Amino acid sequence: MKRFFARLRRRHVAARLMLTLLAAVVLLPVVVTLLYSFFSPAEIKAFMETRGSYAAGALMQVKLRPDMFSLSQYYQILIQDTSILRYFVNSAMYAGAILLGQALLIPAMAYALSRFRFPGRDAIFFLVIMLMLLPFQVTMVPNVLTLRRLGLLGTVWSVILPMTVAPFFIFLLRQYMISLPADMFEAAQIDGAGPVRCFFHVALPVSRPMLGCAVALSFADCWNLVEQPLTYLSGSTQLYPLSVVFNQLTQKSTGVEFAGAALYTLPALFVYLFFQSDILEGVQLTELK
Repeated sequence: MKRFFARLRRRHVAARLMLTLLAAVVLLPVVVTLLYSFFSPAEIKAFMETRGSYAAGALMQVKLRPDMFSLSQYYQILIQDTSILRYFVNSAMYAGAILLGQALLIPAMAYALSRFRFPGRDAIFFLVIMLMLLPFQVTMVPNVLTLRRLGLLGTVWSVILPMTVAPFFIFLLRQYMISLPADMFEAAQIDGAGPVRCFFHVALPVSRPMLGCAVALSFADCWNLVEQPLTYLSGSTQLYPLSVVFNQLTQKSTGVEFAGAALYTLPALFVYLFFQSDILEGVQLTELK
């Protein structure tokens, strides 16, 4: 028995070591980006100009510390040249508007599909599953035709409205709500609660971990929009989010790309840290279902 526990303890240490190394590899680009954001713009320009000047198979030199610690990149982005900041605000606007629309529609739709019986309910749920499985390239043309017909193509609404009704999160919340015990809703109804009160005082509080998980995943999708803005805003580049213009920033070094990347990463990092427990609990609940 002692040998068994000793062997198990060694395996546990080996698993932790392997996961630690894997986490270090995953976090290395984030750490390097944050470190390089404190280089001066002139030093970053000189560093970026070395790209492509090495022989085939040679690795690009990596600097582990700046010649002089500087906040010039952040000063240039936030005060001198606000073009990156404008695109950052566009990204925040899209993410906030989409999440607000999803918060108003998706929990109510999932609740209706999970708790009520009405004609066409299964057909609607089947349609949700089909839309969830279809890639953006398949629905792109119908969306463009519909938005053009409504006069919304080239406006911020062309990006916000199609993302508001997200089939995956409807499916995720519906599958969780349908597994909730009926006794909770019956007890609330005995106390005089109607469908609306049951939704706000029973379904939503119990579904909090899954809602937090959905918010974090949805924010990641909204924050990293690329295909939708390029398709729907082709003639309105001033409405692009920062995720679209990053490629243009790195084609010709301006010396502030690492500070821009650091600022762009922070909101997603904060959202993950805020909803970390909900994400872990939501994943565990999904596995149990």
